[in-house]
Amino acid sequence: MKDSVIAELKVVPLGTQSASLSKYVAAVIDVVRQAKGITYQITPMGTVVQGPLAQVLALAQEMHEVPFKMGANRVSTTISIDDRRDKRITMESKVKAVS
Repeated sequence: MKDSVIAELKVVPLGTQSASLSKYVAAVIDVVRQAKGITYQITPMGTVVQGPLAQVLALAQEMHEVPFKMGANRVSTTISIDDRRDKRITMESKVKAVS
């Protein structure tokens, strides 16, 4: 992937009827699965995505809106972006670098 960034996204719905958030997380992941040009990895505490910066930012906004559409009163989204421009990086290369 040329000119891609790696980002970790955490979307947390607040003000829901239940302490369980799995239905919201599943709906957010459905949006990620449908995203074109995005590679992703689901982790226990967030989702790591890789793709062009503009697409990653647009995806983050789309992910953020999902819990609202499902009735959440408040959503907290955290985004951490690794945008390295001196060499190509991938999710795999970052893991290998520390293995």
